[in-house]
Amino acid sequence: MSGFQLPYRALTPIAWIRRRFRASELWFVGLAVAIGAASGLLTVVLGSIARGLQALSFGLPAHIRLSAVERLSPVQLAMLPLGGIVLALFSLAVRARKRTLVDAVEANALHGGRMSVIDSLIIAVQTAISNGFGASVGLEAGYAQLGSAAASATGLALGTRRGDLRILVGAGAGASIAAAFGAPLAGAFYAFEIVIGAYTPSAIAPVAAAALAGTLVAHLLGAPPYAVEAVNSSIAVPGDHYILYSLLGAVCAVIAIILMRAVAAVEAGTRRVGLPSWARPPIGGLLMVPIAALSPQVLSAGHGALGADLAIGASLTFIAVVLVAKAMASIVSLGFGFRGGLFFASLFIGTLVGHLFAGVVQLIAGYQVLPSGDASLVGMAAMAVAIIGAPLTMAMLVFETTKSFLLTGAVLAASLIASTIVREMFGYSFSTWRLHLRGETIKSARDVGWVRLLTAGRMMRREVQAIPAAATASEFRHRFPLGAVSRVVVTDPTGDYAGIIAPSMVYAEGVGADAAVGTLIKTALPPLAPEDNIIEIMAKFDASQADELVLVEHDGVVLGTLSEKFVRKRYAEELEKAQRDLFGE
Repeated sequence: MSGFQLPYRALTPIAWIRRRFRASELWFVGLAVAIGAASGLLTVVLGSIARGLQALSFGLPAHIRLSAVERLSPVQLAMLPLGGIVLALFSLAVRARKRTLVDAVEANALHGGRMSVIDSLIIAVQTAISNGFGASVGLEAGYAQLGSAAASATGLALGTRRGDLRILVGAGAGASIAAAFGAPLAGAFYAFEIVIGAYTPSAIAPVAAAALAGTLVAHLLGAPPYAVEAVNSSIAVPGDHYILYSLLGAVCAVIAIILMRAVAAVEAGTRRVGLPSWARPPIGGLLMVPIAALSPQVLSAGHGALGADLAIGASLTFIAVVLVAKAMASIVSLGFGFRGGLFFASLFIGTLVGHLFAGVVQLIAGYQVLPSGDASLVGMAAMAVAIIGAPLTMAMLVFETTKSFLLTGAVLAASLIASTIVREMFGYSFSTWRLHLRGETIKSARDVGWVRLLTAGRMMRREVQAIPAAATASEFRHRFPLGAVSRVVVTDPTGDYAGIIAPSMVYAEGVGADAAVGTLIKTALPPLAPEDNIIEIMAKFDASQADELVLVEHDGVVLGTLSEKFVRKRYAEELEKAQRDLFGE
């Protein structure tokens, strides 16, 4: 009996809690609620820090947003390069530039949801400094980073499965976005489309619960959401307007592609000229000075400017100037090393494009065809989808923040057009594009990390049947009777890989007993490297049409063998496991 009691003695309260979270969906949803609440709290804290820093550095009243200021004094403009200096000093102090900092998308796609809390805090502080000193970046990346990191740390501490950890990371990020905008539906869809990479049945309840919890906590703490004042629209969209709104979506897609490529080009240019990483933010701050002097609306994420633009009519010339200035400010800020994202900036730029589009159509037609307010909302969603890459997230965000549901069809039509064009012509969202520039091949947060874990070195069979190339057929037949093995590795005089041979070739009619085994190899099959992942392995099997391949170290030493049958079996098992995780089985 004592042998059966040992597991129960070892079951500590922590172990019991871990088991409950792994075995009970209700407990898991409860965990997601706690993570959502923590994410909401972290969002409020980070937002307060950034706004406080803006108020301190620019001398703003508590109720005034930086981008709503009409003009800036020379002292206020000097805060931009000063912010670059502060950011550079902080990054040097924590040596953040010496390693790659992983965000939620990369963590879920490649690392099974594993994130570093320290690195996430560094990203959050960098984002707060950048936004607090007026760089044209948003805080949304910092919000999502803190929420997802808290979820990852909690999940790892409780020993959750890989699939469950990815869901928690998505729930944490989604709750942060929901808290920032007061939009739980947008936060939930953000988790699905951006961080998890799929609409999984097993994730619906925890993600939705976390988004609601994050929104509730932010509301209870009195944090004002990023509200967008919508122009009231009481008339349904006419059918022929859908064509114009679809064209607006196409225009937004083209502008988004130009903007994303420009950010990458500027960033690459700073490296090409040999500009040290610590010098980039201060120089970027200096370049921001004339842009901010021309239009203070370009500063920070643009929350104040967005509300003012939708509430108060402005001339097309003024809107065009602000649009160009905001795009240039975002390019300079991100290209020169300020930390942040284009989430809210894309909303602001989209409203400007929508206003301009409606104005141009009016000039061509001679009368107002599209309501300017409606066009700005459609442009907002289309531009954000083109840059961020989440159609339903942006559609829900527009609906929840503006309380306008009459534009549903037009918003979705323009968003889907923009998304399709960007995927066809560009292939990436802003976050995955930056990963692509680092050499990663992922295009979404869909879990592909298991592909990299299934390497040839992990799957190989170490028992190797080998024979020197100079050995005779007689020796081969003596060592390897027909039917004993399927393949034999042939080595050169130094013991390195020379090829692989099937016993049937040595036993073939006409092969003399004194024939050297090495001379019987017709085509040397390509070896596998230990780091080859399962996709690369299957490609080599397809190319060589072989049943078995040899693993060879970089110096030529034979490590083991791998059969195509085993590789295909492991691949099928992992696909089945991923399918079970998808449906929560």
